[in-house]
Amino acid sequence: MNRYQSIRPEQRYTVRQFDQEFPTDDACLEYVKEKRFPGGMALCVNCRIERRHYRVTGRPSYACHACGNHIYPLAGTIFHKSTRPLRTWFFVIRLMASTRVGISAKQIQRETGVTYKTAWRMMKQVRKLMGDKIYLKGPVEMDEAEFGGSDSNKPKHLRGKAKATVFGIVERKGKVVARVVPDATKESILPVVGEVLPPRTTIYSDQGGTVGLVRWMGQSHRLSTMNHSKGYVDGLAHTNTIDGFWSLVKRGIKGVYYQVGATYLQSYLNEYAFRYNRRKVMRPMFALLAERTPQQICPSAREERLSALPE
Repeated sequence: MNRYQSIRPEQRYTVRQFDQEFPTDDACLEYVKEKRFPGGMALCVNCRIERRHYRVTGRPSYACHACGNHIYPLAGTIFHKSTRPLRTWFFVIRLMASTRVGISAKQIQRETGVTYKTAWRMMKQVRKLMGDKIYLKGPVEMDEAEFGGSDSNKPKHLRGKAKATVFGIVERKGKVVARVVPDATKESILPVVGEVLPPRTTIYSDQGGTVGLVRWMGQSHRLSTMNHSKGYVDGLAHTNTIDGFWSLVKRGIKGVYYQVGATYLQSYLNEYAFRYNRRKVMRPMFALLAERTPQQICPSAREERLSALPE
C-alpha cells in the first residue's frame, strides 16, 4: 500500500485503545477533571482559596477536603445536565473524529442505542467544540460557494428559496476558514478577510466576485486566469486548493447528511474545517477533540457565583 494512503501510527486510535483508556464513566469523568482542574486543585467558593478536591462516591463531583464544598467538572460543558452515560458521549466523539466525511445521526443511533433525537443533539453539542479562531498566512486562495441544491430535489415548502452563500479562505498546504455570509458582496466578505488575514497578503482567486473586493482592499493580489468552463490554469494562479475543500464538504453533506439547513450550516462547516486543519497533525484526531471537552459552552452556577464574589 502507498504510504501516503495509510494512516500514520501517530494518528491511529483504535477501538481497543479507546476501551483501554475509557473503560467506564468514572474514567471519562476523571479525564475531564484532570483537563479542567489538574491534580484536583480548584478555587473553593467557601474557603476562597485554591484547595485540593477529592472524588465524591456516587456523584459526578469532587469535594473540598476542608469544607466539603462540591465542584462539578461537567458543569457548563457539552455534558451539562445530560442523562446519557459519559462514556457514550466519548464514544460519539470518537466516531465523529474517526471519519473524514462525517457520520450521520442515524448511524450514531445504531452504534449507541440512543434515540435519533438524542443522537442529533449530542452531535450538535460536539460540533460546538469544533469552532476555531484561526489566523492565516499567505499565499491564500479565496472563493465563494453556494449550498442548497436545485429546486427539483427540494420539497415544495423549500422551493424558490435562495441558496446559502459560503466564503472560504485557505492557505496552500495549510489551514482553511469557511464562513456563512449573507451574500458575496464586499460588505459581507470584508469583515471575514480582515479578521483572518494580515495586510498585503498574496491572494489568488478566480473570476468571481472576490476580484473587485481584493482590488478595493489594496491587497497584493494575483488574479487567477482559471476559467471553470474551459478548465485552464495559468501557472501558480489557481484555486485548486479551495475548490478541493468545497468538493470535500459538498460530497460529505450529499453522501452522509443529504441536506443541511442554513441555520446549522456553519456548525457543519466547522466540523469539516476542524478535521481538514488537523489532517497533518501527528496525533489522533480523537485526542485533539477530546481535549476540548472541558471548554465552557454555557455558564454554570459555579461560574456565576464566582463572578458575583467581591474582589
